[in-house]
Amino acid sequence: MKMFKNKLKYRIKAHPSVLSLIGNTPLIKLKKIVKDFNGNFFTKLEALNPGHSNKDRIALNIILEAEKNGILSPGSTIIETTSGNTGFSLAMVSIIKGYKCILAVSSKSSKDKIDMLSAMGAKVYVCPANVPADDPRSYYQVAKKLHSETRNSVYINQYFNDLNIQAHYETTGPEIWKQTNGKVTHLVACSGTGGTISGCARYLKEQNPSINVIGVDAYGSVLKKYHETGELDTKEIYPYRIEGLGKNLIPTATDFDSIDTFIKVTDKDSAHTAREITKNEGLFVGYTSGAAMQAVKQLNEKGYFNKESIVVIIFPDHGSRYMSKIYDDKWMIEQGFFDKNNKELKNRVIYIN
Repeated sequence: MKMFKNKLKYRIKAHPSVLSLIGNTPLIKLKKIVKDFNGNFFTKLEALNPGHSNKDRIALNIILEAEKNGILSPGSTIIETTSGNTGFSLAMVSIIKGYKCILAVSSKSSKDKIDMLSAMGAKVYVCPANVPADDPRSYYQVAKKLHSETRNSVYINQYFNDLNIQAHYETTGPEIWKQTNGKVTHLVACSGTGGTISGCARYLKEQNPSINVIGVDAYGSVLKKYHETGELDTKEIYPYRIEGLGKNLIPTATDFDSIDTFIKVTDKDSAHTAREITKNEGLFVGYTSGAAMQAVKQLNEKGYFNKESIVVIIFPDHGSRYMSKIYDDKWMIEQGFFDKNNKELKNRVIYIN
């Protein structure tokens, strides 16, 4: 935070821009949702970044590095493939830095995310979700094509950009180490591009190699099997609903050697667990945060933790991005996640005429 002098010579404590608010997110002890668990559980609440997700960290880091290396210049256009959160962060940084922003988004992304990207001034291309990564309609290929056709543009390419890992190695990992006073025993994080879990894992294991790092994957994704066998098994690929988690390709921004194990979670369980976090902990979290907590529930059932465990779970996103999905009862019923006669749906909103 900087001190500013106005014309009356008062000293004003203010941030120079929203970008200086990125990082240094709090660690919060979980209570009700883990009341019968073995161990001590904390969340790294990344929704308190100004762009409401952990992707603020990589957006700022990659753009600053591009400026430092002369890759970005006035009037440049930033192009990226995104499930929504990275796109929002890039759009936010672009506003402050004065760049144009074009985003290729999967149709699986919530309408809330797509509307937010547009509201932030980004040009958004919505691409079909359930096509192979090399299909010209996929959001990977659309972003590459846009980059080739747009003069003075930079393709962020978060799935294959080592700066994705570096951002979390230099910020999130050290923050977790400091906030736990070096006592963390387990890190649980979702793996999509892999930058968050890989950067944190690299840093934490340099401090203490015995820290156990658990990656969370989705059913329909190839990451868990690839980690275990080194094989990309296309038979594992099928449509799923969780956004920003799992992949149908192998991102080089994932350091598989720094991750000890992967665990898979279902769409339904993750949606319900996100809602459970919100109602029990007062933390309005997104779908991917629900997936991370669901993984912890499954690990606890298997006796993975003991009373001395200090478990840090990264909640990467904010619930506002999913109002038309997991927080919409109609959507939950349509997905088969709720029986329409479920008691949870009754008498929550009462209209007075």
